[in-house]
Amino acid sequence: MGLLDFVKSAGEKIFGGDDEKKAPTPEAKAQVRASALVKHVQLMNIPFKKLDIKVTGDSTVLLGGEVAEQEHSEKIALTVGNVEGVAKVDNNMIVSAPKPEAKYHTVVSGDTLSKISKAVYGDPMKYEAIFEANKPMLKHVDKIYPGQVLRIPVL
Repeated sequence: MGLLDFVKSAGEKIFGGDDEKKAPTPEAKAQVRASALVKHVQLMNIPFKKLDIKVTGDSTVLLGGEVAEQEHSEKIALTVGNVEGVAKVDNNMIVSAPKPEAKYHTVVSGDTLSKISKAVYGDPMKYEAIFEANKPMLKHVDKIYPGQVLRIPVL
């Protein structure tokens, strides 16, 4: 899947807790952040066989491990990438049943799922496909924000 870019200042706020503040070195801080990202993926209930997350520098995440389906690999990458403080995700997960990779869209001000659907598919009513492709990260069709990266599935 390779390298994905994200807006570092956008996303869910999961970093900055007491454990991270107490980390004595940058390496310890990176380990705390990696642990927080693993927990974040687990909360989303995205299936994986094995998950390895490393944080390098202060904003790049390296993903390793194995999943059964391409969709799961992409959702894990988006789950960790759509976190405030993450600028890049290098996804090197092994997929047992690889399929063509989805496209991605970075939300800009004024975007709606219908507007994105019209631009991508030529039909605003296919927004539901985008919504479903981004569950469980998306909980409501109207809850997207600028800087968020979304999966755009092949129909």
